[in-house]
Amino acid sequence: MHVDKAKKRIAKQVKKGFHGYPLVSLEYFGKEHFGKTPDSATQVVVSFTEEEGADPQKQTFVSGGDAREDETIQSTLLKIIERADAKTVIEIDGISTLNEN
Repeated sequence: MHVDKAKKRIAKQVKKGFHGYPLVSLEYFGKEHFGKTPDSATQVVVSFTEEEGADPQKQTFVSGGDAREDETIQSTLLKIIERADAKTVIEIDGISTLNEN
């Protein structure tokens, strides 16, 4: 699937808002450069929560470039959302900073 098509389908799910569980959350991470916030996401963490109060299952995908523009990663995220039959999809705005510790 083309990266733009996958991103649009994910964005459509995110725009629906909260509709209960199961819930899939997407958070992008990048490395801080010289004290500046990252402009490229090298990782994405997918969290799956089956029901309220349950511990989320997490999976990390790493990209050599920007994970937001990686066709394989975006297509995989869409497949995870569809196969989980997620009623809610949340995407954390922006790029979080990776902890190197």
